[in-house]
Amino acid sequence: MLNIALPKGRLGEKAHAVFESAGRGCPEIHEPGRRLVFENAGSGVRFFWVKPSDVPIYVERGAADLGVAGKDILLEHSPDVYELLYLGIGRCSMCVAGPRGFCESGDRTLKVATKFPNIARRHYARGGRPIDIIKLNGSRELAPRLGLSDVIVDIVETGSTLRENDLEVLERFLDISARLIANKASFKFKYSEISALAAEIAGAAEGGAPQ
Repeated sequence: MLNIALPKGRLGEKAHAVFESAGRGCPEIHEPGRRLVFENAGSGVRFFWVKPSDVPIYVERGAADLGVAGKDILLEHSPDVYELLYLGIGRCSMCVAGPRGFCESGDRTLKVATKFPNIARRHYARGGRPIDIIKLNGSRELAPRLGLSDVIVDIVETGSTLRENDLEVLERFLDISARLIANKASFKFKYSEISALAAEIAGAAEGGAPQ
């Protein structure tokens, strides 16, 4: 039995659809309710829902053999896991966004509000730009409007939330998508099972290909 951590929400639903297409889904996962664990003994898989940012933790610690996580989470937290597949789902971009017509002044420290401080630091470090990171977990679009920050670094899919808050994308610097990740010990001791499942998933995913 392979334990697989899926992120709660739309990405997790898309990820499970990929497993279903590969013949490794679990029909009970579609039933309404608050259950978190779903098992399909015939397919040899057990899924469980977790918070998206927690998926790599479950995988790294061995509670899950496999998981589906966005590249943003992996880059931000650098978990000690294997990236097996690019799944072709959850496509978006990591961007710098700010007020419309924003003109950056290079003579002072730039205030950056973000949920991804490590990604933001690495991005601005490449250009040698001094920044002041303001870590926010929600409503980052408010920060420039209320003067808390100059810009934000955030994930952008359609840009509609930015536009509704009088912000615009100033720079796109990182493509994001979902990845299939594996616990290192599980990959060693369950190599045959994981390799077989990964091959099936690669065939079913939109852009599934070994990394």
